[in-house]
Amino acid sequence: MSDDRETDTASEGSYQLSRHKKSPSSLTNLSSSSGMTSLSSVSGSVMSVYSGDFGNLEVKGNIQFAIDYVDSLKELHVFVAQCKDLAAADIKKQRSDPYVKTYLLPDKGKMGKKKTLVAKKTLNPVYNEILRYKIDRQILKTQKLNLSVWHRDTFKRNSFLGEVELDLETWDWDNKQNKQLKWYPLKRKTAPVAFEAENRGEMKLALQYVPEPMPGKKLPTTGEVHIWVKECLDLPLLRGSHLNSFVKCTILPDTSRKSRQKTRAVGKTSNPVFNHTMVYDGFRPEDLTEACVELTVWDHYKLSNQFLGGLRIGFGTGKSYGTEVDWMDSTSEEVALWEKMVNSPNSWIEATLPLRMLLIAKMSK
Repeated sequence: MSDDRETDTASEGSYQLSRHKKSPSSLTNLSSSSGMTSLSSVSGSVMSVYSGDFGNLEVKGNIQFAIDYVDSLKELHVFVAQCKDLAAADIKKQRSDPYVKTYLLPDKGKMGKKKTLVAKKTLNPVYNEILRYKIDRQILKTQKLNLSVWHRDTFKRNSFLGEVELDLETWDWDNKQNKQLKWYPLKRKTAPVAFEAENRGEMKLALQYVPEPMPGKKLPTTGEVHIWVKECLDLPLLRGSHLNSFVKCTILPDTSRKSRQKTRAVGKTSNPVFNHTMVYDGFRPEDLTEACVELTVWDHYKLSNQFLGGLRIGFGTGKSYGTEVDWMDSTSEEVALWEKMVNSPNSWIEATLPLRMLLIAKMSK
């Protein structure tokens, strides 16, 4: 029997970033035990692997489906007909093994996921399957229906091919047109709705861009970005009143170990004060438009770390070094902080930003 709780992780993919090779600056780590300052380099990285849970396959194509509420059964019926022009997971043979999965949000665990069968070796799969949810019509008004298309490879790993979301609050169930099959364009992954409404707390921080750390030097030097993690406020309590939180920082697209820094863990409070400054060097002016500061807050318990929330501070363009990436997804508040930092060199720019759910990049070794 297959375990239905398998995670949807992408097949391990990597792509090369068109970063020019620079003379690698000396990599020093001044991370002291008190956790006050640490220094890393972002230069010299020629290639970075970014393999997020939602993969790096392009999203294209359409899905045809219809929904109906059957009063006599108190069931929502999702009739999944077919997809066309999907992205090819196997680029050489130009084919995928796609299936469709549905959730009712915000509480996707409660109703569970429903899945079609996997169609083999096709970009135009035909399903003609009905996926059913036992649910009261009134409760349905509080839900969103999420349909996503995935490629399943021979190792049972799943790669995201696109999704559609319908808000059922405003859906007219009595309109006959709404019961007809319709084509919907597949879209890129959106943040899970369940977590957007959820309060994950805030982070108080300050950023500073130092274009010339060593003024007066004849040779052109690269700049530094300083990240001062001051404190977090109202972190969610996952284990009753116990919390042992720390903050991790990565400068995307570089997910290598040397790009990662973290604060010390602060226990027994949902308002931890860190006062930890992290310094990243190797920033050329053009890197500021391509890079993104990912700050994530974790609860350390026994041997595992539980994700609490995070920030991605950058220009939020959806691209990095000419490649479309999921992680360049900064909110307007996060973009505003980065813009102020870039436009006000050599001065600390402070902000208190709401933590949010992130689809975390897989770290390369």
